[in-house]
Amino acid sequence: MQVTPPAPPILTETVRRALSEDIDRGDLTSEACVESTTIGTAELNCREPVVVCGLPILDEVYAQVDLLVDVERHVDDGDPCGEGKKLATISGPATSILLGERVALNFMQRLTGVSTMAKRFVDALPEGSSTRITDTRKTTPGLRAFERYAVRCGGGYNHREDLGAAVLIKDNHIAAAGGVGHAIERARAYAPHTCRIECEVDTPGQLQEALAAGADIVMLDNFDDEQVGDALTLVGGRALVEVSGGITLDRVARLGALGVDVISVGALTHSSPACDLGLDWS
Repeated sequence: MQVTPPAPPILTETVRRALSEDIDRGDLTSEACVESTTIGTAELNCREPVVVCGLPILDEVYAQVDLLVDVERHVDDGDPCGEGKKLATISGPATSILLGERVALNFMQRLTGVSTMAKRFVDALPEGSSTRITDTRKTTPGLRAFERYAVRCGGGYNHREDLGAAVLIKDNHIAAAGGVGHAIERARAYAPHTCRIECEVDTPGQLQEALAAGADIVMLDNFDDEQVGDALTLVGGRALVEVSGGITLDRVARLGALGVDVISVGALTHSSPACDLGLDWS
């Protein structure tokens, strides 16, 4: 699956800020230990099985550090790679390779962790399932575009990008609006005709209210598997059904078998561990 990385202006500015954190005062250790004329080569290697993500960021880091540094990719984002696999070869002035090492690895390890986790959730769905695994807005501030890209590299889908992208009525909206029905009716009157209305529900009673008010999508929040099955029967195809909250890897197969439309997993972006990648001098 071809996945488009974040737009160049976002990529450039995010890398610029990250480099500024780390190298604005130079690299005292490399400058002290390594001759400025030394040319070197390093390999970016996997130290565990992963789904790779972040190679465009690797390119951008070294493009901003030193145009004399060459990055040769050996894989593509979204590729599954085993332990010991060489992902890229980086060659050029040794001090420049060292200057960008930490920033490049921080991005690559973080995003590869997200894509690897997303792939595990996608692979846990029953064969032939049409259920989508999606992320949420629980992303690292400033890195949303990159983490959403990593989810796609792992075979998952993205939920709404920001608050202006879709109507998603949650518990506090319901409380502030005076109830499920009031919130949906107001949203229907305000939103463009092209916009579907999604409503989060915490109880079967709220689900009935949402259906009666004409919600296009219902999000079952923290329903257990039995409650999800009962809710699907009640919905009867009148709305798309999303399940969220308390989603663990071992639940995915059961929820997919029940036939929910979407499983949204905040852990993809807020709890994926960084993958073990290393930049090894050769």
